[in-house]
Amino acid sequence: MSGHSKWATIKHKKGALDAKRGKIFTRLIKEITIAARHGGGDPDGNPRLRSAIAAAKAENMPAENIKRAIQRGTGEIPGLQYEEISFEGYGPGGVAVIVDCTTDNRNRAVSEIRHTFAKNGGNLGEPNSVRFMFAKKGLIAVSKDAADEDKLMGIVLEAGGEDLNDEGETWEILTEPNAWEAVAKAVKDAGVETVLSEVTMVASTYTKLEGAPAAQCIRLLEALEDNDDVQNVYSNFDMDAKQLEEVAG
Repeated sequence: MSGHSKWATIKHKKGALDAKRGKIFTRLIKEITIAARHGGGDPDGNPRLRSAIAAAKAENMPAENIKRAIQRGTGEIPGLQYEEISFEGYGPGGVAVIVDCTTDNRNRAVSEIRHTFAKNGGNLGEPNSVRFMFAKKGLIAVSKDAADEDKLMGIVLEAGGEDLNDEGETWEILTEPNAWEAVAKAVKDAGVETVLSEVTMVASTYTKLEGAPAAQCIRLLEALEDNDDVQNVYSNFDMDAKQLEEVAG
């Protein structure tokens, strides 16, 4: 079971993301703005923007907020100029970590991310030091109470999904990034509620953590995610689900 998907699923179950809805909206607005800046304001011809809008709607972001973010990206209305930066490094126990940032101050972001790694038992690495361990995938997590395996498998295969995995309390659907939107819509249209739906980075190998290093790794990931410049954090940690619940509590 991937550490990233377990950690994200638990955050949803605990309501931690809802408690930070303002931060969620900020991150989504940044993504919409950058997507519109690079690919134009028409979602039909801009897959990245289309995915960003879908993610925003999934979080019930008002349509007016989405519209303004697009207009800032296309230059129709003024706004901050954001730069995308990606960091790679290692956490406690040698766990691989990727941190994607969107910032209006590169020097601040570099300094703060470096400090966060050092303070929490990790260290930054060189470009592509860990990225080769990850692949971009669509990820949809469904509670086992919401659908049985056969029903979900039929939906996933018909909509163009790649795989369906048993992840303990949830089913984990994997797709190619360009198929995520269609599969997520098919699951929703079938009346199946999801606990997580996003395009993410999925690791090919995992590093098992126990005890103190596991708790320290959670602290590192939490500290990174709390940074206002951070858009996404990905890791290849793996740990016992019960212990993860305990240290995340």
